[in-house]
Amino acid sequence: MNRLTPIHGLELIKILCNKFGFSVIRQKGSHVTLYNGEIHVTVPAKEIQVGLLRVILDDCVIARDEFLENL
Repeated sequence: MNRLTPIHGLELIKILCNKFGFSVIRQKGSHVTLYNGEIHVTVPAKEIQVGLLRVILDDCVIARDEFLENL
């Protein structure tokens, strides 16, 4: 069982857009808002620690294991 590790926000945005169907709808400062037709989520474009990463994945309704498979 792999563990979540800190990830850069821009890398997370690429993964969410390419693998999970999200698209960028706007950026204000260093925060990017993504949308997939049902869910809005805001991701900071900086280093994201594990706690915030868990919250973002929960908001996106993405399981930890499913996310780790798509890294």
